[in-house]
Amino acid sequence: MNTDEVDDSESSLSLPPAARSLNEQRYAAVLAALRASGARSVIDLGCGEGKLLRELLKNRQFERIVGVDVAIGSLEIAQRRLRLERLPDHQSSRIQLMHGSLIYRDERFAGFDAATVVEVIEHLDPPRLAAFERVLFGCARPQTAVLTTPNQEYNVLWETLSAGDFRHGDHRFEWTRQEFQDWAGRVAGEHGYSVQFISIGPMDEAVGSPTQMGVFERLATEG
Repeated sequence: MNTDEVDDSESSLSLPPAARSLNEQRYAAVLAALRASGARSVIDLGCGEGKLLRELLKNRQFERIVGVDVAIGSLEIAQRRLRLERLPDHQSSRIQLMHGSLIYRDERFAGFDAATVVEVIEHLDPPRLAAFERVLFGCARPQTAVLTTPNQEYNVLWETLSAGDFRHGDHRFEWTRQEFQDWAGRVAGEHGYSVQFISIGPMDEAVGSPTQMGVFERLATEG
């Protein structure tokens, strides 16, 4: 799942000046949520070419970092971008890249304090969302899950984006704020999580912000 393609697509749109660093704002918001959670180990599902992984490596709080992607080519680019072969041992021991799919149960995804899914779910065919939900919240079950996705309502503010068009040619859907909140609330309730919603990017009074983020926290169980 090459999320970097999404970044490039958004940067080609006619963004207002305040939104030109939308990708940086997105990563900053994700990192802030991870730091606040106290997570020491993070798995980035759909890591693409490794941009978020690079930011995670800069923060010593994260002692174990794993990037997962279904595209071998993206993982190869991530390995070069991160210069894994040149990292000193104390750094290289913190990070690992894995080939894997977000819609198939994989025991390797379990055991992490936190999982990130940044601009990924909109690339999944809607019928596969149920499988993704089971993989992330049923199998991996991190204490914290941070998920971002485009806010479809914001698209009207891009003059170069025709009505009804998605921000990227590979998007299978884009949710409104209410649609995202309905989905996230249902998933959280079914799997024993709470969820908090955060807006990322310039805020418009009528249509909200370009990116919406859900921060899921696993609820304590009784007994």
